[in-house]
Amino acid sequence: MDRTEPNQVNGGYMELLLLSNSRSPGQPMLAHAAEALVKFVAGRRVTFLPYALADHSEYAEAVAGALGRYEIEMTGLHTSTDPIADVRSAEVLFVGGGNTFRLLRTLQSLRLVEPIRDAVLAGAGYLGASAGTNMACPTLRTTNDMPIVEPGSFQALDLIPFQINPHYLDPDPASTHMGETREERLLQFLEENDVPVLGLREGSWLLVTGDGKASLGGPHSARLFERGREPLELPAGAELSSLLASEPRFDTPSR
Repeated sequence: MDRTEPNQVNGGYMELLLLSNSRSPGQPMLAHAAEALVKFVAGRRVTFLPYALADHSEYAEAVAGALGRYEIEMTGLHTSTDPIADVRSAEVLFVGGGNTFRLLRTLQSLRLVEPIRDAVLAGAGYLGASAGTNMACPTLRTTNDMPIVEPGSFQALDLIPFQINPHYLDPDPASTHMGETREERLLQFLEENDVPVLGLREGSWLLVTGDGKASLGGPHSARLFERGREPLELPAGAELSSLLASEPRFDTPSR
């Protein structure tokens, strides 16, 4: 997708709240990010896209209950007779977590990819969790999911010009697991693509505000991966606006 200025719209910037996860251990759904969530929604009505899970109605009901604790009204897009029109008129779009490949294939089959991007460019807020956060990136290539279905392409919504890896896990030196660590997988991604990757740990989020600022939310640090550099540890609350000026280059092997 073409972009004249990274993340820029009508002289301002898109509003994005991208959660690493929607539920933290021992807490109700979305409770860990409640303050940021309520401030982001700011009384607007939420349109929820439940397509990352198989049971749309059950998922939407759970999210409606979670948002209702904060007096946030929600409509599930799966009940719409005209989802494209409802996306275009949405105040806040909430794309939930689950399987990223299933989510993207469903958005493609419903012809919602461009309308979602157009709506956010026109001023709708974008709230993502897990797979929904992956969807805000240029591509699915830094997801953690198994490809249980095959989408038409890996190209996602391209709302930000860099990649995010939600649920980022640090290497465990005591582990006997012989598979690759998350860090190794992301470094392999950078061997083939020159794109920053933000590893968001559980309980963290990225907030992009209308004044062109991006910051790390939540109590945890994050990890930034860039080609040719050692991974960088970012403290909680770090200012990340420079990432919005990234110029991603895909399929550019480093060797």
